[in-house]
Amino acid sequence: MSGASSASGATGWVQVARILRPRGNKGEVAAELFTDFPKRFDSLSEVYLRKPGGEPQPVGLLRFWADHNHPEFGVFHFAGSTNISEAEKWRGYDVLLPFEQRVQLPAGKYFVTDLIGCAVWEIQGPEQAPRLLGKVKDVYVPQGLPGTPLLQVLSRAAEILVPLAEDICTRIDVPGRRIEVKLPEGLREVNADLSTE
Repeated sequence: MSGASSASGATGWVQVARILRPRGNKGEVAAELFTDFPKRFDSLSEVYLRKPGGEPQPVGLLRFWADHNHPEFGVFHFAGSTNISEAEKWRGYDVLLPFEQRVQLPAGKYFVTDLIGCAVWEIQGPEQAPRLLGKVKDVYVPQGLPGTPLLQVLSRAAEILVPLAEDICTRIDVPGRRIEVKLPEGLREVNADLSTE
């Protein structure tokens, strides 16, 4: 599992950060990062910024650095932003990249946005047909700590949390929008609604 990039393929943009506030007095801004690959900004001279409800606009990127103590945050310095008041105008903007600039992941790694909307099927055994559990609504990714991401699957009855582990999610077909899972008994107890559907 990888790639916490928040994206909308339908609109052609990948959201890689959201600007929180000015930082320092030279026009920099602090941002929450939505990407597992912030090093990509080192080679970029331009990103796109979008205010809520607006259209993406290209903006020159002078410099970026990650917060070493909090890797989920970073600092951007945009062209033309030289003081706090100029940085303030970017508060709340999304930082976007064109969809075609999305990082290519190695085999077995997936973007969160590729998994959202996939149908999740439980494989129960060779003599039984797969059973549709629901669709992936979101993926919970541990921040700053090691751990297995969880698929938030909406079933007919309730929400099911399924660990995104190879021995549980045995087949992930992103183009086919299908995930096949083998649920261990302990998981059935945690998600008691599975047996009451």
